[in-house]
Formats: sequence, C-alpha cells, structure tokens
Amino acid sequence: MAKSSADDDELRRACEAAIEGTKQKIVMSIRVAKSRGIWGKSGKLGRQMAKPRVLALSTKSKGQRIKAFLRVMKYSTGGVLEPAKLYKLKHLSKVEVIANDPSGCTFTLGFDNLRSQSVTPPQWTMRNIDDRNRLLLCILNICKDVLGRLPKVVGIDVVEMALWAKENTPSVSTQRNLTDGPVVATVTESDLKVTVEKELVSQAEEEDMEALLGTYVMGIGEAEAFSERLKRELLALEAANVHAILESEPLIDEVLHGLESATNCVDDMDEWLGIFNVKLRHMREDIESIETRNNNLEMQSVNNKALIEELDKLLERLRVPSEYAACLTGGSFDEARMLQNIEACEWLTGALRGLEVPNLDSTYANMRAVREKRAELEKLKSTFVRRASEFLSNYFASLVDFMISDKSYFSQRGQLKRPDHADLRYKCRTYARLLQHLKSLDKNCLGSLRKAYCGSLNLLLRREAREFANELRASTKASRNPTVWLEASTGSGQNVNAADTSTVSEAYAKMLTIFIPLLVDESSFFAHFMCFEVPALVPPGGLVNGNKTGYNDDDANDDDLGIMDIDDNDGKTGKTSAELAALNESLQDLLDGIQEDFYAVVDWAYKIDPLRCISMHGITERYLSGQKADAAGFVRLLLGDLESRISMQFSRFVDEACHQIERNERNVRQMGVLSYIPRFATLATRMEQYIQGQSRDLVDQAYTKFVSIMFVTLEKIAQTDPKYADIFLLENYAAFQNSLYDLANVVPTLAKFYHQASEAYEQACTRHISVIIYTQFERLFQFARRIEDLMYTITPEEIPFQLGLSKMDLRKMLKSTLSGVDKSISAMYKKLQKNLTSEELLPSLWDKCKKEFLDKYESFVQLVAKIYHPSENIPSVAEMRELLSNL
Repeated sequence: MAKSSADDDELRRACEAAIEGTKQKIVMSIRVAKSRGIWGKSGKLGRQMAKPRVLALSTKSKGQRIKAFLRVMKYSTGGVLEPAKLYKLKHLSKVEVIANDPSGCTFTLGFDNLRSQSVTPPQWTMRNIDDRNRLLLCILNICKDVLGRLPKVVGIDVVEMALWAKENTPSVSTQRNLTDGPVVATVTESDLKVTVEKELVSQAEEEDMEALLGTYVMGIGEAEAFSERLKRELLALEAANVHAILESEPLIDEVLHGLESATNCVDDMDEWLGIFNVKLRHMREDIESIETRNNNLEMQSVNNKALIEELDKLLERLRVPSEYAACLTGGSFDEARMLQNIEACEWLTGALRGLEVPNLDSTYANMRAVREKRAELEKLKSTFVRRASEFLSNYFASLVDFMISDKSYFSQRGQLKRPDHADLRYKCRTYARLLQHLKSLDKNCLGSLRKAYCGSLNLLLRREAREFANELRASTKASRNPTVWLEASTGSGQNVNAADTSTVSEAYAKMLTIFIPLLVDESSFFAHFMCFEVPALVPPGGLVNGNKTGYNDDDANDDDLGIMDIDDNDGKTGKTSAELAALNESLQDLLDGIQEDFYAVVDWAYKIDPLRCISMHGITERYLSGQKADAAGFVRLLLGDLESRISMQFSRFVDEACHQIERNERNVRQMGVLSYIPRFATLATRMEQYIQGQSRDLVDQAYTKFVSIMFVTLEKIAQTDPKYADIFLLENYAAFQNSLYDLANVVPTLAKFYHQASEAYEQACTRHISVIIYTQFERLFQFARRIEDLMYTITPEEIPFQLGLSKMDLRKMLKSTLSGVDKSISAMYKKLQKNLTSEELLPSLWDKCKKEFLDKYESFVQLVAKIYHPSENIPSVAEMRELLSNL
C-alpha cells in the first residue's frame, strides 16, 4: 500500500508555512479532491472536474481555551500551497458519507453558519477508505476533546469504524488540555481506538454484543440469516412488552383517577386565579389613575413655578425706574446732569431692544402688557428726543452768538487773528454721547440738529473769513504792477524793473494755511460729532500738504470725540452712499458762502500783479492734492473753485496780452523788431520765476497762446508790405531767438517755438538773399534757367542752335554781366546793408549771400561746360571765390 499523505512531513511543513503568523498548529494535513457532484439515474456519480486540495486540521490556544479549524489549501501557479478557505469546527453539524459512491471515499461536511444553505456543499474525495476513516476519526476526536460534543454522523457503519480503528495503529497528532495549557502529543492508534469505542458503544454494550455473538455459531456467509434471526427475536420482544402493558390495566385506572382529581384541583385553582387576576387588574388601574393624577399635579406645580419666575422676569423688564422716567420727561440738560441723562438713554435703549422679538420670546411679543409697555417706552423716547433736540439747537445758536458778539475772537485793524475753536469744540464735545444715543433712539432727529449746527457755525466761519481777508489785504503792502505788458505804445523797458509783489502770494498762502486746515478740521469734527458713518478724515499721523493735519498743534486731535460707538453697525469701516450724500449736503450748508472771501483775495492779488496767479495756482494745487478723505469733500470743491477762479483770471490776463499783440497789425507800416518780441522774453522770465508745483501746465498753455498769436501777427504785418516782408520777418525771428535763447534751454515748450522761429528765419533769409542775387545778376541766371528748361525737351547738343542761346549770345551775356562783376557784388552788399535795420545780422547775412551766389555760379559754370564745352572763356569758381573774399 502506498504511503498516506497524512504521514507526509513535507506536506505538513508546507501547510505550516502557508499559515505562518496565525499562531495556529497543524494537527493533520491530507490531500483530497474537491468536486460538486450530482447523482444521476444511472446511479453513477457525475462530477465536475475534480480539483486538488489539501485539508488541514489546526488548533489555536487562547488562554485556557482551544479553538479548532478546518483549513482548505489550494496550489498556486508555482505549486506553492496557499490558504483558500477557513471553517471553524465549532460550527460543524454533520458528517455525511455519500451513499451512492461505490468506493465510499466521498463525503461532505455540513456547517450550520454558512450563509446560503441552498448551495450544494463541496464533496471531498479521498484516495482510499483508510484516508477517509483516518481524517474523519481525527475530526470526531477533536470535536469531542476540544468542543465537548459530536456532530451528526450519516452513512458510516459504527462497527466498521471501530473494527478499522483496532486494525490500524499509525501514530497521529492530536491536542489535549493539560493543567499547564494546550500541548501537542503523539498517541497510538490503540489509544485512538479506545476513544472511538467510548464514543460509539460503551464497554457493557460491547460485552453484551460479544456474548450475543458467541451464542451463535455461523459462518462468514450466513450474515443474512443472522440478520433475519435478530429481527424475529426483536419482534418477539416487542410483543412481550405489549402484553405486559395490557396486564397492568388496574394500575392504569388508578393513575387515570388520580389524574382526573388533579385536573379538578387545577380547574378550581384556575378559577381562583382568574378572580384574583380581575381584582388585581382593577387595583392596578386604580393605582395607575392615581399615579397619572399625581404626575399631572406635580407637572402643573413645576409649570406654575416656572411661569411665575418668567412673569417676574418679564415684570422686571417692563418696570420703568422712577429716576429714569423723571430724567427722560423733565430732567435738565446742564453739564452736571449729563451723566444721569446718558444713563437714562442707555437704559431706554436697552429696554426698547429688550422688547424686540430677537431679544424677547415671540410668545410674549403680542401680550397686551408688553404692547402697552412698548407704547409707553416709545412715548418716553419721543418726549426725550424732542426735548434734547430743542435744547441742542438753542445751545448751538447761543454758543455762536456769544462768540460773534465778542470782537476779540476776530481779526482787527493791525492784528491778524487766527480762528480758535478749541473752546467751542470742548463745549460741544460734552454732548457728543448724547447725540450718539439720540441717533440710536431716532435717526430722523439728527437732520434738524445738523441743520441747526451748520446754520450757526456757518455764520461764525464766514465772519472769521471775512474779517481775516479784509485785514490781510489791508496789512499787505505791495506796489501795483500794470497789466499791460505787450502793448505797442509803451516803452520796451517799462516792465524790466517791475516792483516785487511776492507779498501778494504770501498773503494768499497765509489765507489757505490758516483756513484750509480749519475747514478740514471742522468738517471732520462735524462728521464725527453728528454721527456720520464715514471713514476718518485723515489717518492718524497723516500729513496734508507737508504739514500736520491740524491748523493748531493744540487742536490736532479735535476730531477725536473721546466717545465709544454704541450703534449696532459701529466698527465697520464701510460707508453707505446715502450717508456720504447726506454728509456732503450738510457740509455744503456748513461752509457755503465762505468761498466769496477767498475769491476776494484772488481778485485783489490779480489787480496788483496778474502774474501772481501762477504762484497762487501752484499753492492751490498743492493743497488740493492733499485732500483725499471723504469728509473733506466740500474743501476739495472750494479748492477746485479757487483753482478755476485763478485760471480764469490768468486766462483773462493772457487774452488781454494777446489783444495787445494783435493791435500791432493795425498800426502804420512796421519796420525793424516789434516791441512785443523783447517784452515777451521779459514776461516769460518773470513767469518762470513764479512757477510753483503743478502750475507748469498753466504757464505752458499761456506760452503756446502768446507765441502763436505773435507768429500769426508777424505774418500778417509782413503781408502788408511784400517788398520788405522777408527783411521784417528775419529780423523779428532773429530777435525772438536771441531774446529766448537762455529760456529755451530749460523750458521745453519755448524750445519748440525757438526751433519753429529758427526755421522761419532760415526761410526768410533764403528768400531775401535770392532776390538780391537775381537783382544784380539777372541776365546770367536767366540764361541758365532757359538752358535748364530746354534740357527737358531736347538734347544738349541742339541747345547752342536755339534762338538766343548760341555761343555768340553766350559771349554777349558774359561780357555784359561779368565785365564789372566787382561792382555788381559791391552793389549787392550795399543793397543788403541798406534795408537791414539790425546791423548785427549783416555779417551772417552777407556770408549766407556769398555762399548762395557761389553755389548758383558753380551750377552755371558746370552747365555751360556741358553745353558749350570749355572753349568759352568764363571766370572759374575759384576766381570768383577769391574775388568775393577780397571785397
């Protein structure tokens, strides 16, 4: 017989390697074939393809307990065993050998924890009966020892199993519980046989069976006869038992009588128990009713107590303290009483908010007492708001009236007084928190208060500005400069030594220095004092125009009211467009009219020196660029209007100067350099001295307008006398360049006009020199022009044969023209000198004239040589150049 795979140590080691890490020990491992078969009518097992598997029994110790498992191993592609399925033996419920398998080697294992019991369990086929019995005996022993129970065994002859256990004694590995814990021990098959016999039949049964078998002497082939005999004896025994039962009838009657008496007692007991049950049910219902009423009473007591507490709290919220009611309805608004007024406002605000739905339960909001108390608080609020608004309106008016009646607050003759609103703001700051509470109580009341404050303070600001501007103009000493700079009738050197008018610009700058920061601070104070939700006027430590934001160091923090915001929306840096629009409208009321005094200073400065508009424009632009905050909106408008006013006055001066330039063309014939050319240079020099900051654009626009009118006027005057037009133009353009040479190097706008004048000068020089040359040498160059005209239509060889262009005509023309060439050149110089009024231009013009003449003469010589060949005796260019240099 081949060796069983259960004794294969290599297979055991492969199984142990497959479950390494699980802390389980292999008890037995054996090779099997797995299939799922169906028995057909032919009685043969129709199998699917059998798959090789290894069944391994393993145990795992956990404390004093031992768990047993059945593992199914399969072969991987490399022939290595790997776990496929795991069954716990505690769920093994049935071991069944397939009866229709002729070999008896196929069996199934039934587990009670499988999810789908409808699926046919796998069938395990062993190589022989020995392997089957060996595996099943090992499973039954483990179930008995470890689990304390046996599964149901079907299709296996117990006697056959016992006999097989006696005959086969190979050693197997099993597991026992010792006092020290689970250990694996090796036992003999005889030990296993005893275990199996104890499980299947007892020792007494075995002895009876042996005695029974000993009474019969039969051969091996008489098993069927032996079986039939046993059946007959069994039937005889059953018949004897029935006869014995029938003989015991009196005993049965007595037992039946006792049972009937017991049944009657049980019926009586059942009736009594029913009566008691009814009574107990009634008592239970009474107890439940009593408990329900008791629970309701306890719940009602708790609810009443909680309701009383809530009502007490509500009454406390609805109570109006007498001291607050007296303060809100008839208290004084004196400074000493302001703390009580503020406390009353805070209480009233909190009480009104406490009666609103978010802060008050919605079930209380519609109660009549709450509605009546809310109406009472609203009445208190309206009364207090009306009284406080009337008081503050009168208070603002009284403060301003007191300051206006005291002349020491304003500038006086011989003394400029800087406006000081520190005391005014200090007194107003006393009521700042009151205004905050008025806003939280009724936002609509602030409209009338803002108008009252703006109306009162506007009177004070306008009075201060008017007095300051009047005294500023009176105390400023400056000589008045004439506004006529470019008039033709005045002397050219009139404005060169104009009086110094810098005090005018300084006075205007002082006006802005004093009042612009004051107006900005007033705007900021007003925005915060009257509770506008706009950003701060200037960030802390910020600078305006290079100076501190405050116009007085003592008042640098005047817009800090020293109060805390109490509105729900406070702390938000964002502003609404409606708030900003309302602030701008109020600032218009606060500062409207003060611009007239600034206009008066601008007009006064213009009358003294119109050019001071340039420096005033720069000063205004510097202040305007520093006003960025939203609360300074009206101040920006004021500075913008001032800038427009200054620009308008300066444009008026520029227009008048342009009219003065245009009046030159109406005069009688003009000769030499016009008077406005050098005067414009003086004017431009003075204008450059006055430029400050951003006023460069203003001056450049004036330059553009001046020079454009000057050049247009020059051209118009030149057209009145075409004979001397070129001389007139070149002299004036030369004078323009000479007078503006230094300024053109530093002023880009003037440099552009300088180059324009230079081009016009060159064009006038060219035209004038050409006229002089053609006057003295008309026949010479006219002869050359005729030749050039004919060269477009005929060949050069045909020209000497044309009428008037023969060699004879050439000799006559040369004789008449060049016989006295030195005299002709001298006459040309005298004519150039005769009509020129600016002698300093004569050398440069004569050089241009000689150069132009030599260029034209050289062209003539080349033309004659090309047409008539060098046979004619014509003075060369070198000879003519030497002649010109000797003159």
